[in-house]
Amino acid sequence: MRVAALYDIHGNVPALHATLAELEVVKPDLIVIGGDIISGPMPVQTLEILFQLDTPVQFIRGNGEREVLLTFDGEMQRLEMSDSVREITSWVAEQLNRSHRDFLAQLPLTYTLKREDFEDVLFCHAIPTNDEDIFTPLTPDVIVAAYFEGTLQRTVICGHTHVQFERHLSDLRILNAGSVGMPYADKPGAYWLLLDGDSYEHRFTPYDVEAAAKQIASTNFPQAQQFAEENVRKIPTVQEAIEFIEALAQKNRPSTY
Repeated sequence: MRVAALYDIHGNVPALHATLAELEVVKPDLIVIGGDIISGPMPVQTLEILFQLDTPVQFIRGNGEREVLLTFDGEMQRLEMSDSVREITSWVAEQLNRSHRDFLAQLPLTYTLKREDFEDVLFCHAIPTNDEDIFTPLTPDVIVAAYFEGTLQRTVICGHTHVQFERHLSDLRILNAGSVGMPYADKPGAYWLLLDGDSYEHRFTPYDVEAAAKQIASTNFPQAQQFAEENVRKIPTVQEAIEFIEALAQKNRPSTY
């Protein structure tokens, strides 16, 4: 069974189109959409494209969906976020209708792929128990082990940090799928993961980033120009991103770690 894991699309429709075009060649049996689907310049278009796919699709929610739902429901005051993220979240929530909201509200935190010939695989956005805790290749093993304590599956696929990587803890294999729409990598494009039996491949799909940046900049997304420049045309490198994200995570982790 071939499974394409598409994480962190962030409303980047050109990146999604390119990835789906490649999937027409790859022909996966299942597509897993791993959360943070809509927090970006083209949220409704992104959902509508995914709803129209012929290939079976399994969605899970990310922190972006949870934050947009709270905002849609008038509970934004419960969220701790920067003014920049608050502006984006408010705008995305305003684009959605009740049907979109209800769809997002029923998305699960995790999805377990049960397979007859291979071991089961767990899909989550960040970690199995919540959609926001952060770990990177630099995170100490003791912290990662605590995050995945009690996980029954021996392979877990996650996202959230937008960086493709692999970690091993004893017999646990953790794969980060990267990000389709807002990646941190050494060159612009769309990043995702293909699972085939017990093997996997971190995939990269190139697309016309100049045309995409112009398309995104022309939207009424409140930070359209910035998104186009910093997340499409020129993106943070893997090393830059990992060091920044790990430093941020260290500040937010409980002192018990």
